[in-house]
Amino acid sequence: MRKHRVILILVALVGLFAAIVYWGNTLLIAFESNAPSTSKGTTADGSIENAKRLPSTGPNFTTYSRFGSLIGRTCVHDKVRSTVLGAYARLSNELPNREFVYAETGWPHGGGFWPHKTHENGLSIDFMVPVVTLAGDPTVLPTNLFNKYGYSVEFDKAGKNSKYSIDFEAMAAHLRAIRASAAEQGVGVKVVIFDTELQRRLFEAKGGQGLAALMKFSTKPAWVRHDEHYHIDFTVSA
Repeated sequence: MRKHRVILILVALVGLFAAIVYWGNTLLIAFESNAPSTSKGTTADGSIENAKRLPSTGPNFTTYSRFGSLIGRTCVHDKVRSTVLGAYARLSNELPNREFVYAETGWPHGGGFWPHKTHENGLSIDFMVPVVTLAGDPTVLPTNLFNKYGYSVEFDKAGKNSKYSIDFEAMAAHLRAIRASAAEQGVGVKVVIFDTELQRRLFEAKGGQGLAALMKFSTKPAWVRHDEHYHIDFTVSA
């Protein structure tokens, strides 16, 4: 009898933990302050006040990790959040059958954000590349503990690996949506960091022509290769 009671308690605790991980970020958003965000310093040496959490999921997007979102690794400036969500809203009409994955952004109060060298003042965000299967079917890049939540996935110079191909057309559509949404929010797109070899594929894709004139792209290789994700730094007025 005692053994059964212990098992029931353990099952209940596991269930409670799973529920907290699944819905915890949503609950924390409900209790956020309405005070506007204030970014201080730079993306490499800064902080943020009144950062806002990104929703864990939406009609056409999801977080790279519900646990990561729960513990606060997907917090941004309020105008950046509005920009990101506005872009997804645009894409729901343009690409109704696609799901997008956003990745890490920064802590609720900013500051050092290991293993990233930036992401310190709420103005940086990573997006996992949209992908298709080798058969050409739209899917999402798996993000889990075993592939470092997507960050250890590798693509070749053509944007392919043994299971997936980067959907450069969908990526171009997302970047254009980001640019349009940012303009509506009075937010600037400072730079898009993406693998320099893969940028050519992006610019050649449908919707990719002219992207380099709309926003600045990195011209030198980053300290780690940005092939499975693209990093965007934003600017906001004080």
